[in-house]
Amino acid sequence: MAVIELNKDNFESTITGNDVVIIDFWAPWCGPCRGFAPVFEAAADKHPGIVFAKVNTEVEQELAASFQIRSIPTLMVFRENVILYSEAGSLPAQALDSLIGQVMGLDMAQVHKDIAEQQQQQG
Repeated sequence: MAVIELNKDNFESTITGNDVVIIDFWAPWCGPCRGFAPVFEAAADKHPGIVFAKVNTEVEQELAASFQIRSIPTLMVFRENVILYSEAGSLPAQALDSLIGQVMGLDMAQVHKDIAEQQQQQG
């Protein structure tokens, strides 16, 4: 599956409409971002059931600000509308594959239960 561009108009529908979404927050002037792009695109080809998306932080400054993106590249992984991973820095291909394996192996029923319990304790 090709990597898609996210913007403020399609961001929410992409997250809510797909089981797993991996987002690369990047900018055209960022050397490490350009270096990570082929790794990200190769992972997208390898995992057709996952949505791989990019957010150009220069164009989508509001979106980047809403997620408090302070350095790029930043990789963010959503599964069932839950942010499971958010870290700045590019990953080597093997580490990205490992992260995807971990995300896919999670018991999301347990994750949602844990989140609900945390929200009850806070509220």
